[in-house]
Amino acid sequence: MTTPVDSVSRIPESVHRRRWAILGVLMLSLLIVVLDNSILNVAIKTISTPAPTGLGATQSELEWAINAYTLVFAGLLFTAGLLGDRLGRKKVLLGGLVVFGIGSALAAESGSPFELIAFRALMGLGAAFVMPATLAVLMNVFEREEQPKAIGIWAGGVGLAIAIGPITGGVLLDHFWWGSVFLINVPIVILALGLMIWLVPDSCDPNPGRVDPVGVLLSVIGLVLLVYGIIKGGQLADFTDGTVLATIAAGLAVLAGFVVYEKRSDHPSIDVTYFKNKVFSAAIAVIALVFFALMGVTFFSVFYTQSVRGYTPLQTGLLMLPLAVAQLVFAPRARLVVDRFGNKATTTGGMLIIAATLAAFATLEDDTPIWILEVIFFLMGAGMAHIMTPTSVVIMQALPREKAGSASALSNTFRQVGGALGIAVLGSVLSTAYRSGIEDKLTLLPPGTRHTAGESIEATLGVAAQLGSRGEALVAPAHDAFLHAMHVTALGGAAVAVLGAVVVAVFLPGKPAAPQKGDGESDLVAAESGAES
Repeated sequence: MTTPVDSVSRIPESVHRRRWAILGVLMLSLLIVVLDNSILNVAIKTISTPAPTGLGATQSELEWAINAYTLVFAGLLFTAGLLGDRLGRKKVLLGGLVVFGIGSALAAESGSPFELIAFRALMGLGAAFVMPATLAVLMNVFEREEQPKAIGIWAGGVGLAIAIGPITGGVLLDHFWWGSVFLINVPIVILALGLMIWLVPDSCDPNPGRVDPVGVLLSVIGLVLLVYGIIKGGQLADFTDGTVLATIAAGLAVLAGFVVYEKRSDHPSIDVTYFKNKVFSAAIAVIALVFFALMGVTFFSVFYTQSVRGYTPLQTGLLMLPLAVAQLVFAPRARLVVDRFGNKATTTGGMLIIAATLAAFATLEDDTPIWILEVIFFLMGAGMAHIMTPTSVVIMQALPREKAGSASALSNTFRQVGGALGIAVLGSVLSTAYRSGIEDKLTLLPPGTRHTAGESIEATLGVAAQLGSRGEALVAPAHDAFLHAMHVTALGGAAVAVLGAVVVAVFLPGKPAAPQKGDGESDLVAAESGAES
């Protein structure tokens, strides 16, 4: 699995000379995929505002607007990677960008939360073909010894998108309607298409796998049922409800059937034999756990800054800048830390930093000095950089170059699934804790209005605004209930991050021995190979 590949004969000199320009184009393609979610994080409060300002989306509808994209993205990533291996990564990249651009334009014109959810799913379809192909092309235009550096820069592009997204979203929302946060993707798509046609070479796997439609269908159905049940439980504030339990159980049953089918299939969507390698499995699991924690906490942080602290979308975007700056600074340099301290120490330290920053959210109040939040975001970005770069190198170099699309798809599938479950689970915890904290303050409202007002802080503040002076008494209790719910949710995310640190400390290799002269493999891969044998 980790046999060195003679890359010299595989990379034409003309491609090798422009490899850094190609990396720039790939990062631009990656930018729009990540940019979309980071922009949306700033816009979710505006979208939850009643028309004409927003769409009046409830918290559960907002979760679905995020997860419709994420679940389609995750469910199709591996198939998209296989199609890229079979049809050519450049062709798949171009097609994915076109679909993503069309979905973005349609999402911008959504007239209801349901339309937004549907068009977000279409965007997820396009993004599924973009993300794995970017990393697969990268692995084919760089020599093996340059791959860790290139992957570090590629990972830093995620930090750049995180930085640009909230600020761009804030500027757009200050001057235009909420749909502009999706429409901005269209010119970026057009630019990326032109540069890609000009610069990026095509590549494919000489022995590609077969597409697995049954596996794809089972995985998507199972994940949708599971996430729907979790979100519904949070919406009802009752996870013992028969419908909720039945839906979650059905999702788990379908996912179990998916695993059984994949093990028996001769052309599986996910080759489960990859997971026999404990190092590979641990790296994949850590990516899922860290995004579970981060995506869930990021979801509520926007409501904290805007609904509780009163910052504008642009100010919120600027407040998130330290997180992105830390990723930009540390992601390209994380490989140097790995060289000195080893993969286990570096990644475990990163996970513990993430756990500490998530726990720090449980100390925030409505009058906490804002610089404390800035420090938390910066440390969170630093921890993230020292997790994503080394684990990405482990995952990508665990498989031969020809299977780069599959490795990228696996990594991103687990990242997206972890993020979707984080939003669903921690979002439901937030919703349940908030309702329990605000319910006794809503007794004077009519029953129907009472249920709606208790779903989220935005719903409560919306009802309070409609009541005028009579509703002012609801504002302070809404803030208090949200802060309590945020504290509970943050501690839940921190616990998940601690679990990730334990996984890393137990299963990832320590500092590898210095390689012998002439050894063609990187330290990380050599350590992994020893663990596998």
